[in-house]
Amino acid sequence: MRFTKQDINKALETITAPGEGKSLVENNNVKNIVVFGDEVIVDVVISNPSLQAKKKVEVEIMKAIHDKVHQKIDVKVNVKVEKAAPKEDPNLIRGKEIPNIKNIIAVASGKGGVGKSTITSNVAISLAKMGFSVGVLDADVYGPSQHIMFDVEKARPLSVNVDGRSKMKPIENYGVKLLSLGFFTNPDQAVIWRGPMASKALKQLIFDGAWGELDFLLIDLPPGTGDVHLSIVQALPINGAVVVSTPQNIALADAKKGVAMFQQDSIKVPVLGIVENMAYFTPEELPNNKYYIFGKDGAKNLAEDINTKFLGEIPLVQSIREAGDVGHPVALQEGTVLEKSFNEITKEMVSELLKRNANLPPTEVVRITTMSGCSAVKK
Repeated sequence: MRFTKQDINKALETITAPGEGKSLVENNNVKNIVVFGDEVIVDVVISNPSLQAKKKVEVEIMKAIHDKVHQKIDVKVNVKVEKAAPKEDPNLIRGKEIPNIKNIIAVASGKGGVGKSTITSNVAISLAKMGFSVGVLDADVYGPSQHIMFDVEKARPLSVNVDGRSKMKPIENYGVKLLSLGFFTNPDQAVIWRGPMASKALKQLIFDGAWGELDFLLIDLPPGTGDVHLSIVQALPINGAVVVSTPQNIALADAKKGVAMFQQDSIKVPVLGIVENMAYFTPEELPNNKYYIFGKDGAKNLAEDINTKFLGEIPLVQSIREAGDVGHPVALQEGTVLEKSFNEITKEMVSELLKRNANLPPTEVVRITTMSGCSAVKK
């Protein structure tokens, strides 16, 4: 009795894989064939976990080998069940990962003037103070402001060679790397671009930036739910989004739309939580008084209504505006109430991110390599 591994493989080509419409060999269900004398061992993997399916495959393999190779071959079949990989939703928008960037978080508002850029810059600095490597991409192509908030308004990114390609080296200040269209436009001129042109410029900032190793890349999105937002989710696999709003009803209505955009079936970006900015006003001469100028607990109630985490609130304080205007965000201060507020919001955001990452499929899980300064974050 003489036969080869090729003879066995040819016999297995006549067996159809359960529920696949292809042969076991064509569908790559046969993982190994061992021939030793008159003994044959076949290792097979199927996706159907039922006992009936396993037995059917085993019997068909034995019959095929006996009928097409030799009746006296001693056949042993090892059937293993592995869950089939989920089929990709053709309507799902997903971007390519950027090497060495572990977490990409979009900061959105739905409405302009709610302090989204202020929240972005201060959260970035809070992350840097915790020991993370952080970058900020100013995606507000029509009204960039991060270069002003980081006091690098007159800086210009240098061209560097990375793996034979010319790339932009981000400007760095306060331990945060920054790229913004504000570095390349005249501050006295309006940016009058149609959507495709703005999207193209944005992609250049993303993929032509020499970001290096980053634990976090924060994306400061423009207001609304338009071309730039869609370009971002098409270009990058966003790990999560943070939505900023003031307590007033008009801002909350737009914030709700911002959340809905990320939760659409074609996008499915987890919303990490909502930040309430300008929550209340406390005069310097009356530190114990709180005046709810824009309403009370609006964003907090919205977070509860849409089952999203409320990350915290930031008061309406003159020093926040002053610090942003001079390019020295208040999160840089030590031991102040405002520094503590941004620190707590940042910790809550990281905590939610860890939970989200733990529940994503393995191919999309993003690792945080250091939790320095985040002892309060719960896994």
